[in-house]
Amino acid sequence: MARSMRLFSILFVVLFLLTATGMGPKVAEARTCESQSHRFKGICVRKSNCAAVCQTEGFHGGHCRGFRRRCFCTKHCA
Repeated sequence: MARSMRLFSILFVVLFLLTATGMGPKVAEARTCESQSHRFKGICVRKSNCAAVCQTEGFHGGHCRGFRRRCFCTKHCA
């Protein structure tokens, strides 16, 4: 009898943990919008250079992308 109660307790705790992990607070992730930079000239080699130019254009950052290595600026969308 004691052994079955112990097994039942373990199964109950495992079941409780499995259901509790899916019930946490839901966090909405912000979408990221991107646009090709208008002021960046030349081939985009370093992400930091692209990000600096994008910040002067009012964006949060930027990255190099594509076969032609263009600078794309990024910001959080609503």
